[in-house]
Amino acid sequence: MEFTGETFLFSLLYHGQLDIDPCDQRGMEAIPGNVSLIKDKQNLIGISIGGGAPLCPCLYIVQVFDNTPASRDGTLASGDEIVGVSGKSVKGRTKVEVARMIQSIKSEVIINYNKLHADPKQGKSLDIVLKKVKHRMVENMSSSTADALGLSRAILCNDVLIKKLDELQATAIMYKGLMEHAKKMLKAFYDLSLSHRAFGEAFGVIGAREPQPKASEAFTVFADAHRNMEKFGIRLLRTVKPMLTDLGTFLTKAIPDTRLTIKKYADAKFEYLSYCLKVKEMDDEEYAYATLGEPLYRVETGNYEYRLILRCRQLARAKFAKLRSDVMVKLELLDQKHVQDIVFQLQRLVSAMANYLQDCHQQMKDAEIFPIEVDLLRTTINYDTSNQFNDEDEDEEETGEGEDAVIEAEEELISPAS
Repeated sequence: MEFTGETFLFSLLYHGQLDIDPCDQRGMEAIPGNVSLIKDKQNLIGISIGGGAPLCPCLYIVQVFDNTPASRDGTLASGDEIVGVSGKSVKGRTKVEVARMIQSIKSEVIINYNKLHADPKQGKSLDIVLKKVKHRMVENMSSSTADALGLSRAILCNDVLIKKLDELQATAIMYKGLMEHAKKMLKAFYDLSLSHRAFGEAFGVIGAREPQPKASEAFTVFADAHRNMEKFGIRLLRTVKPMLTDLGTFLTKAIPDTRLTIKKYADAKFEYLSYCLKVKEMDDEEYAYATLGEPLYRVETGNYEYRLILRCRQLARAKFAKLRSDVMVKLELLDQKHVQDIVFQLQRLVSAMANYLQDCHQQMKDAEIFPIEVDLLRTTINYDTSNQFNDEDEDEEETGEGEDAVIEAEEELISPAS
């Protein structure tokens, strides 16, 4: 007979010279413990059990249901091994028998367990990463498109919260439009204020040079009115300008922060769905082997790989639920701030413009200076600085003629004929 490596190992095992652990723990550690749980009104503690005879040497917790004694206690988790119920060993029993043992105990039941300590990173394999990519692809597809590509539609597809990203984008576009419109309006009012200041300076100069008192006073009042209108415009700008800051804060901080939270939530959801799909595939594999009556190595050695995926699924579900709650709260707060902010900003804008127009109207109403009587001739002479009328030459000629007349008169008075 040929002596191979397999027959050598079998010989060592047969003669007790080789100790092989019947459970392949895959580098994971199990620490014993026990927990006392008080049943609810339905006589349940809130766990589902897997494994057990005749295929698996151990029984383990598949899932801990929400709002149950087990979930509120928080000790038990998916993947933990059940070794006893109220002090009675469950070794060699089926999962149905263990479930009946738990149900037969009234009020309070003690679960003896081996806590599974495993690194969740071990469960995040390449297969899980590829499943996440698949879920991302399927998320925005219609059922017909997914079927045509051979991709199965998973639960929670077309999530309402993820669709909020489109609404946030539309809100961001609206806020950008409001900011651009507000900037253009503020620029227009600034230019208008500069025009009022220019008119005020021009009328002030005219009022200062006007020789007629009434006309000078009228132009001065008109100049003051335009200067006040410039002040009203500056006040409007100072009132409305914070609107740009508030809109910018909402646009550059609140919306991006919420969008980032939604993306994190989507990533957690895809990871949770990936583990759900992996659990289903492993369940189908176990069922297929059981139907064929063939042994499955991971099941016969304690199903540690499956229990690791169960634990990862539970952790991913907890993370997914927390982020979903956070997203819902943030979206609600964002919607409230959006409505309140828009109303407040519009009220601020309308109120500032109304005050500006009323003040300008009242200012012009108080400055009723028309009609203004002005001697255009005198005004023209006083305002002519270009010497185009040669006023100085005329004055000199008039002065010369007067001096000649005086000299002639003096000569007549001195002459002997007088």
